[in-house]
Amino acid sequence: MVRLALPANQAWVRLAPAGPPCRVGPAGGLRSLEAMGTPLGDFIHAKRDSIKPEDLGLAPRGRRRAPGLRRTELSDRAGISVEYLTRIEQGRDRNPSRPVLDAVSDALGLDAAERRHLNYLAKVTGGACSGQRQTEPVRRDLRPTLRAALSLLEPGVAMVTNRLGDVLGYTSGFAAVMGASGLLETAEPNLTRFVFVDPRAGSTFVDWDHVADEQAFNLWLAPSMEHFEWLRAELAPVGGPAFTSRLDQHLPPPRRQLRTTHPAVAAELRWDREVLETTDAEQQVVVFLPADEATAEAVAMLRSPHGRSALRVV
Repeated sequence: MVRLALPANQAWVRLAPAGPPCRVGPAGGLRSLEAMGTPLGDFIHAKRDSIKPEDLGLAPRGRRRAPGLRRTELSDRAGISVEYLTRIEQGRDRNPSRPVLDAVSDALGLDAAERRHLNYLAKVTGGACSGQRQTEPVRRDLRPTLRAALSLLEPGVAMVTNRLGDVLGYTSGFAAVMGASGLLETAEPNLTRFVFVDPRAGSTFVDWDHVADEQAFNLWLAPSMEHFEWLRAELAPVGGPAFTSRLDQHLPPPRRQLRTTHPAVAAELRWDREVLETTDAEQQVVVFLPADEATAEAVAMLRSPHGRSALRVV
């Protein structure tokens, strides 16, 4: 079964009152670039550290002192000098040209949402505060092709979500694993809201801090600042510092194994996740793969009472 939680409440589409452009931190002001480097340089450095060289077909070059790509490797791929890349990462050059940004984006393998975010950070870093991200609607409908993709993933554990955390569709396996958590209790489940507002999230996700970092960072990849600000205005009063303190983090959290719990299973459930970007990069298909035999056995046990069901659209 694939249950589709398609929002009907149009209040989600309304925009927050206009605020200062180029909002970076929870207080609404720009960070001190002199004291803390630049958002652009930090982002490029973090993405470089998060990439496995072998994923890009690079041969090992001796022992590495740090994870990820070396500056020389990234500069070679981007076609710029390592000295210039160093100046960008360290904040000593705050106005790289668009061709340079495009070349770095290509070299890092950024998807469309990450490219949009990198260009936004370039405007912030260069002081172009009038360059607020373009307003685009956030899609909350599940395209027929994504619906078909979820059907093919049955009876596995998978969902479709957008950058705001709306859970737009999910498989029966996902319902079996996450149904007891409280995430799917509402007609319009939202993972970001669940993580920061529902106290049950702390026991559902063993590494709650890391999941919270992931959800907060994903907000920066939303199509427009207006939607970011609207969700921020909703969650800040109830999420408190656990939410607002993460709004200044432009660095992507490292990928790691996800650990969850279920009241009917004594042991932790361990998951490897594959995140499949859609062509417009606004929605993601997230597939949860059991990382050990115990998790696979637990999924089979949780799924068995559900049986087979037809596709359901909510």
